[in-house]
Amino acid sequence: MITCNREQIEDSVKAKGYRYFIGDNYDVNIVGVRNSSTDDKITNKFDDHITLSYKIDDEWKFHCWEATTDPGAYWMEHPMNKDGCAILVPGQYRGSHKIRLHQGKYQALGQKKPVKVYRDDDRDNEYDTDEDSITEGIYGINIHRSNPYDESYYVNKWSAGCQVFKRIEDYKLFMNICHKAKDIWGNSFTYTLIESKDIVKKK
Repeated sequence: MITCNREQIEDSVKAKGYRYFIGDNYDVNIVGVRNSSTDDKITNKFDDHITLSYKIDDEWKFHCWEATTDPGAYWMEHPMNKDGCAILVPGQYRGSHKIRLHQGKYQALGQKKPVKVYRDDDRDNEYDTDEDSITEGIYGINIHRSNPYDESYYVNKWSAGCQVFKRIEDYKLFMNICHKAKDIWGNSFTYTLIESKDIVKKK
């Protein structure tokens, strides 16, 4: 379990040289935290987190939800792309997503600008994060839910590189906040992915 608070997320994002949004009323910071303790092993579990930080009437709000930022075991073994399964490279992707339908079925945050991914094609039991395998483009790296009724315990086919929530109730709350942000700031969202080893520890 990754444990962190809003201040640590802010400090960690800034330490990377990324932008952290401090505007009032739903100027959201969507920050994924990838679990570094797995040593790139394919766990097929929701052992990462997606955090959301924003202010309402100058008061900070913070959420931290269980999710995966990695592909599931199925797509690692049966990649859809001939070059291998996509694994999102940690970084900040400004204006990378917008609210739209995921696979034409339900509203999610869909990729609208290029992002960087590693391509893993050796089908072993580890995520390969070789710098030489990085490609950049629009690959459908969306932020969406898993089980539409409750929660999922294994990633399996829920992610082929997407950022995916474990629990439907968490996802509903996330999307409700994103809709409020859209009404104020427009339909453009920045996604930032960091690793748990980069979380700034309070002294």
